Amino acid sequence: MKTSASRILTTHVGSMPRPESIKAMLRARLAGQAVDEAQLSARVEEAVAEAVLGQARVGIDVVSDGEMGKTSFLAYADERLTGFVAMSTGDPGIPSSNAGVSWARRIDTRREWRAFRDYYEEYLPRAMPPSATSTVCQGPISYKGHPRLQRELETFKAALGGVMVEEAFVPAIAPAMVGRGQNQYYATEEEYVFAIAEALATEYKAIVDAGFILQIDDPGLGETWDMMIPAPPLEEYRKKQTRNIEALNRALHGIPEDRVRYHLCWGSWQGPHVHDLGLRDIVDLMLRVKAQTYSVEAATPRHSYEWRVWEDVKLPDGKLLIPGVIAHTTAVVEHPETVAERIMTFARLLGRERVIAGVDCGFAQGALYQRQHPTVMWAKFEALVAGARLASERLWR
Repeated sequence: MKTSASRILTTHVGSMPRPESIKAMLRARLAGQAVDEAQLSARVEEAVAEAVLGQARVGIDVVSDGEMGKTSFLAYADERLTGFVAMSTGDPGIPSSNAGVSWARRIDTRREWRAFRDYYEEYLPRAMPPSATSTVCQGPISYKGHPRLQRELETFKAALGGVMVEEAFVPAIAPAMVGRGQNQYYATEEEYVFAIAEALATEYKAIVDAGFILQIDDPGLGETWDMMIPAPPLEEYRKKQTRNIEALNRALHGIPEDRVRYHLCWGSWQGPHVHDLGLRDIVDLMLRVKAQTYSVEAATPRHSYEWRVWEDVKLPDGKLLIPGVIAHTTAVVEHPETVAERIMTFARLLGRERVIAGVDCGFAQGALYQRQHPTVMWAKFEALVAGARLASERLWR
């Protein structure tokens, strides 16, 4: 993974708002409707090319394909793994994030949502509409997404042709984030998670073999805490997450650490987040992931103070940090001076060559909804790049 000895590089988390023409087709596919795959592929190719070119024009150094062709990471169990079957909405045990579940029941799945019920009863239906068919695991898990993955990688490669950027990355989901609460086949949750890890290892290796940086998206390390009702003892929670990281590392076996970056957030919805676990409670677990670089939220108001964690915690030698210096949860565009100040804080603590300026989380949740309007996202990217330039001028004065 490239570092810079002369300036602060910039990147983001990957997901960008899709054009409406793509969203409509992806939603239809997610709902089990027939879709003209050739037409969808053509639209995705055009959108990826525009996304890559736009990132390069703004000045983002390490770019993604915007995840234009992905329906949602929540749909991975259906689209890319065997062993999962559709269930009717009346069947028991259906995951609360899927279709056919009442809002009252859905809100009851998180302590945060329970505590602010009035707010989330208004927010969730318009911001996080359920649309995926409910599934459960009733057979052995293996990877079946090769054609779709290959098409995504080839589309991204084509879009990068002739475009001047430092590097390109492709996000993939962490094993413990797939099919949560859907196991009806494996004897234990440990067997289940490790089976998913073994299957996803195929995708991880393919991404790296294609020449891209692999980004592991794992909000579950932090945000699963809020889903455990009642709140468990912290050590019990840490034990569960240690197992999940062991499964992830198993899936990463054989992949050079300098080709991997790991993204941690606390769920990307816009809300109070008062039940978020602190970074200090899990930072040591995060650093066990076999990755060179760690991407963490640091601009959102709930976590912007957590730069102080790095006053006491040593970032291991050879590792890099991508702190979010732009928030995805507000339409207010950060001033470049604010961005520069945040970057310089981390640079003073960790060393200027070990910091890449990033964004807290993605600007879209698959094809389901966008967190900010595209015009706001591009303005934030511009502020990110401008702030990184200011910080670079001061750090390498």
